[in-house]
Amino acid sequence: MSYTEPLLDVSRLSKSFGTHRVLDQVTFRLPPGLHALLGPNGAGKTTLVNILSTLIRADAGRVRVLGLDPQADQRRLRSLISVTGQYAAVDQRLTGTENMLMMGQLFGLSRAETRRRGGRLLERFDLTTAAARPVSTYSGGMRRKLDLALCLIAAPQLIFLDEPTTGLDTRSRLALWDEITALARAGTSIFLTTQYLEEAEALADRILVLHDGGIVAEGTAVELKERLGAATLEDVFLALTETSATETGATPNTTPAEKTSEKAGSAA
Repeated sequence: MSYTEPLLDVSRLSKSFGTHRVLDQVTFRLPPGLHALLGPNGAGKTTLVNILSTLIRADAGRVRVLGLDPQADQRRLRSLISVTGQYAAVDQRLTGTENMLMMGQLFGLSRAETRRRGGRLLERFDLTTAAARPVSTYSGGMRRKLDLALCLIAAPQLIFLDEPTTGLDTRSRLALWDEITALARAGTSIFLTTQYLEEAEALADRILVLHDGGIVAEGTAVELKERLGAATLEDVFLALTETSATETGATPNTTPAEKTSEKAGSAA
């Protein structure tokens, strides 16, 4: 991918399951970097990631990932990306090292090359001392770190992380944040979905908000707060994803700060 090529270039993407339209005319363009996708439960975040990562086909629209069509260029694109889901996809019967060897084999790496890369990754994620133990003995945070290490074995240009810190305690979440940030600084592009607003604000270069089947906002955390006159990213999220103005007692043009003032006035 040349430096001028967008990381993700999506135009009028739509996807339905039966009569339910999950994604409707989704359009956005992102440069290389670390980006976050926010949205309520059921907004279609995982569906969008699955389309971008070649796992399912869109019904309509144009999609380019690293300049490639996820369906027409599926084989080539899969060699350039990696995906981790909401739950660690590791074989708990195997050791950390055995999981690495299995993943390397799936990517067509030699055993020697897999051991070299795997050993370096296990050390990087502070898993060396646990490498000979069955993964069933790992903590949740250790499993997520191993999952992230496994997706790096083939040195991908782009990693899709679908809610990577779901279910982790605070210490494990912060440790994984550090690893994700380090990957981005080293030049790996990352597209992550999350329900944690502070996670998006702490990690992402740009944030997309998905609601009612479409992208309702895009920008840095600072840009989004300034655009909506909001003090926090939570105010931004609530303002963008509320189902109707009447449910909040606010007019469509009322800012989050004005809503707070209105509520205080009505309570007085």
